[in-house]
Amino acid sequence: MMLACVSIAGKGLTDACLAQAVALIQAQGLRLAGTVQSNLQRADRRRCDMDLHILPDGPVLRISEDRGAHARGCLLDAGVLETAVAATLDRLDRADLLVVNKFGKQEVEGRGFVPVIAEALARDLPVLVGVNPLNHGAFHTFADGMAQDLVAAPDIIAAWAVTQYRDRAA
Repeated sequence: MMLACVSIAGKGLTDACLAQAVALIQAQGLRLAGTVQSNLQRADRRRCDMDLHILPDGPVLRISEDRGAHARGCLLDAGVLETAVAATLDRLDRADLLVVNKFGKQEVEGRGFVPVIAEALARDLPVLVGVNPLNHGAFHTFADGMAQDLVAAPDIIAAWAVTQYRDRAA
């Protein structure tokens, strides 16, 4: 299957796993488009700062809004997310694989990276998506039977990506 997801319960664990997998995939010579996320904890904040690294080589965009030390709820800056979406879409022509760090609330509602995922699949480009366990069901509803769950191990994820690349090239 050309669409796969990785989901690990625990704050930031899926992000860390995808970042390690991306490093392994890039070491195999595959060209990537998409995003990986890093989460920066701040002692004076309840929530972390969220940075998206646009693959393959930047820029890094802060997608979280700083609404103060006592802010609750979603801190996503949807405008910056859309900038990341546009930057990713611009890179699809040069990619062997699309990596989307998160199928989150925006994607559940049909926004965010949904158009990029659809475009990549229309181009027969393999897609790897990080999925919050809370959105796992919604992701599979979106995927309509086209997605597989991968074991959340960077080496297994990288092996899946390399296999997809080789199958596509054959």
